[in-house]
Amino acid sequence: MAAPKLRLRQAIDSLYNLGPATHESYTRLALECFRNNDADQAKRLQSHMDIHLYQPTDTFLQNRLLHLYAKSGKLSHAQHLFDKMTHRDVNSWNAMLSLYAKLGLIQDLRVMFDDMPSCDSVSYNTVISGFAKNGRASEAVDAFVTMQNKGFKPTEYTYVSILNVCAQLLDLRKGKQVHGRILTRNLGHNAFIWNALTDMYAKCGEIDRAWWLFNRCGNKNLVSWNLMISGYLKNGQSEKCIDLFYQMQTLGLKPDQITFSNVLRAYFQSGYINEAAKLFAEIREKDKICWTIMIVGYEQNGKEEDALMLFNQMLSENVKPDKYTISSLVSSCAKLASLSHGQTIHGKALCMGVDDDLLVSSALIDMYCKCGVTTDAWFVFRIMPVRNVVSWNTMIGGYAQNGQDLEALHLYEKMVQEDMKPDNITFVGVLSACVHASLVEEGKKYFASMSKLHGLIPTYDHYACMINLLGRSGLMDEAMNLIATIPCEPNSLIWSTVLSVCAIKGDIKHGEIAARRLFELEPLSAGPYIMLSNMYAACGRWKDVASVRSLMKTRNVKKFAAYSWIEIDREVHKFVADDRTHPDTKIIYKKLDELISKLQKFGFTPNTNMVLHDVGEEEKRESICYHSEKLALAFGLIKKHHGSIRIIKNIRVCSDCHVFMKLVSKVTERPITLRDSNRFHHFHDGKCSCNDYW
Repeated sequence: MAAPKLRLRQAIDSLYNLGPATHESYTRLALECFRNNDADQAKRLQSHMDIHLYQPTDTFLQNRLLHLYAKSGKLSHAQHLFDKMTHRDVNSWNAMLSLYAKLGLIQDLRVMFDDMPSCDSVSYNTVISGFAKNGRASEAVDAFVTMQNKGFKPTEYTYVSILNVCAQLLDLRKGKQVHGRILTRNLGHNAFIWNALTDMYAKCGEIDRAWWLFNRCGNKNLVSWNLMISGYLKNGQSEKCIDLFYQMQTLGLKPDQITFSNVLRAYFQSGYINEAAKLFAEIREKDKICWTIMIVGYEQNGKEEDALMLFNQMLSENVKPDKYTISSLVSSCAKLASLSHGQTIHGKALCMGVDDDLLVSSALIDMYCKCGVTTDAWFVFRIMPVRNVVSWNTMIGGYAQNGQDLEALHLYEKMVQEDMKPDNITFVGVLSACVHASLVEEGKKYFASMSKLHGLIPTYDHYACMINLLGRSGLMDEAMNLIATIPCEPNSLIWSTVLSVCAIKGDIKHGEIAARRLFELEPLSAGPYIMLSNMYAACGRWKDVASVRSLMKTRNVKKFAAYSWIEIDREVHKFVADDRTHPDTKIIYKKLDELISKLQKFGFTPNTNMVLHDVGEEEKRESICYHSEKLALAFGLIKKHHGSIRIIKNIRVCSDCHVFMKLVSKVTERPITLRDSNRFHHFHDGKCSCNDYW
């Protein structure tokens, strides 16, 4: 314990041995408590006064104690003292106002302010600041107007608070009015007001005006620089934000945690991921915000593994994550389809008590759905104390993607019954469920209800769902007619959907139309070329295949690699077709050949018609037998001797692999979950959750 605090404690201890003290002694000790910011010893001093029935004739001593309790956030201490005071002046009331504002007790703040027998400028400043800091911006404005109407002159402190309110409300007009009053009172030279003006203009979108003020501020401190850096960041000028960061350092200003947080965000917005990592490594004292920004940045830039590794480092350095950190990590696990890591993060959320937070819960639902475990997603959804439209959408979409189409539609009906208003994302899930379940009439009904019942304008996503539904149901002419009704020019999503449906149905006529449109809209995207080429190959039109491939070569269109991955003991193993690079290649191929031989006894024959190259039968067989998902499955069966196998593939699973997975699930009596680019496939006892419709 520091020497002054120790002496204070010893002095108050001595009071209990000496009995009642003099007014001067009580006042001296109260001042010592105030100087040392020691609310606990102040409470002991107050208790001694109560025991000896000492009632000071003035309010100075009690006000000192009240302000100390307010500063320390000691509500019960302050309330007890305030209630027993026989004489209260405006300072006594202001101390209680300050305490309520500090603790965010806005209702108590409002009631006490209304009950005050008299008030001053400090009272109004405290109330305005309390409203502003607790998200009651409009009430702060009302108090500011009342203050002036009652003849109280705003102080510099008042103007800073009300400018912060204007920034919160993005009320540029009101902000300019306040700026005008500041100029008429000749207060523009004040550094705090100057910073508040800079911040207000930046947040309200007038970044050039903010920059003008910044450059004319004679006393630019770290706060000034941070406000400008933050302002440029909020206005989408990340490069300028980074430039200012380097400028301030050349002037000898040392960045703080606020600076680092904003610059890290700027790097990620600008796509400078490596630069962000380098800066993060150079920060000596990293706070929770910096760690979270890095984790979120990695998650949003396709570096999910790095996000998880950084989280482990964060914990090792005893930095406690918050709900934003957790929700971002859960999203990383969802993108990786890493159930084991997701369950671990869920456990951390439970320990921290943030598992029922709306943001975290919705992320958990999404993660479990994207890992194919809808039972756990439903459990999280069911116990949520509060649900919003995002929660409902995530669960509905999760059911639809996992082949539980009727559950998705039932949940939508329940959502409407509970007066939760659906949005555009809701109907993507609902229409997707109709597509997978081949519910044409129901799909038409839901599509029509968007505008008629809910006032929503269908987007390209909704039209794509309907085209998919109609086309797969043999109603391609109706699908093409629907395209003609789209208010805007059909985009690549629409024509990609048409081409995909045509590939499934073998509709070369409409497929060629869609492919040509895509060649115009996305000339460097390999997908349409490959899909049309495959359609030609499937019906033996090898000259047309050669023509499409020649066009790809002329345009320098690059194919993307198809791959699958599987997680074993928290380690991800990635495979491509005919992969020979894995350390366990020999046993993988041996296991796969054994499986194929075993399945052939049940009538399975590799579908060489799926090989879209003009090669010999033996080459076709080898090509189809060693697809990446089959290799991943063989490896999973080798490493996991019981339980389900979970595989992820980056493109749509082919029909041969689909049949193969169904038969393996029956022969081995092992459930298999395969997530491809379209949906989940849950294979069990020779059947798939998609009902062979994907």
